[in-house]
Amino acid sequence: MDLCPLCNGIEMVMISCPNCQSNMDDHGKVMDYFDDYSAYLDIDMVKMVDGDTKSLENHQCLHYFYCTNCQHEETRAFRDGSDVTNY
Repeated sequence: MDLCPLCNGIEMVMISCPNCQSNMDDHGKVMDYFDDYSAYLDIDMVKMVDGDTKSLENHQCLHYFYCTNCQHEETRAFRDGSDVTNY
C-alpha cells in the first residue's frame, strides 16, 4: 500500500524558498486543485493526468509549495517519505 507521508500526517517537511530562503508552505496535492471534486476522485486515476507522466508508475505524490514572502511556487514529488524531487 502506498501512502504519502505528507498527505497522511506521518511526516512534515521544511523546504526553503530558492529565492529568499523563507520556509515554503505545503498546500497539499497538486491534483486537489484541478476542480471542486478532484479531491474525492480515486488517487491512482487522477495521477494519470497530474502533469507528471511517471507519478503513478513511481508511486509519487505531487505537492504544491508556495512562499508567502516572495510568491515563489513549485511542485515537489514525495515517495515513501524520503524521495524529494523538484519539478
